[in-house]
Amino acid sequence: MSKEDLLREELVKNALYRLDESTRMISISLTEISEEELWQKPNASLNSIANLILHLCGNITQYVISSLGETKDIRNRDLEFSIKEGESKSELLKKLEKTVDTAKRVIFDASQEQLLKGKSVQGFSFSGIGIIMHVVEHYSYHTGQIAFWVKVLKNKDLGFYDGLDLNAKNKS
Repeated sequence: MSKEDLLREELVKNALYRLDESTRMISISLTEISEEELWQKPNASLNSIANLILHLCGNITQYVISSLGETKDIRNRDLEFSIKEGESKSELLKKLEKTVDTAKRVIFDASQEQLLKGKSVQGFSFSGIGIIMHVVEHYSYHTGQIAFWVKVLKNKDLGFYDGLDLNAKNKS
């Protein structure tokens, strides 16, 4: 296997892992809140957990599925934030999981050419690698917001890393 193939494989493997980690953490967070809390906004300047999940679905779709996957961009970003009620926790989680699974397939199948090709998304210019990095970072950022909001609501540790020794030292 060439060095380029190994680099591509490592990038894809780590991107897919990070997407799965964020999905896992959001799933845990959703188990802790009620249906009403799902749509609750901390204040007028912030979004509900439901709106953040809708936003994540829109962003992942626009960047990976549409741009990297070379399909039509149908995103309505403003709608992601304006909806005030609707889907349940289970419906939103299924929508998120389906979106992430589709994006993971696009990332997994992306050729070296697609990873290096420049794209314009939301007025920004990214290579396919840049698109993947944006989506992983953006997903992680909003996952942290969701977890924080749940911790504020419930005054509870969410146990994302229960059973792991996070004080373990690095090994060479």
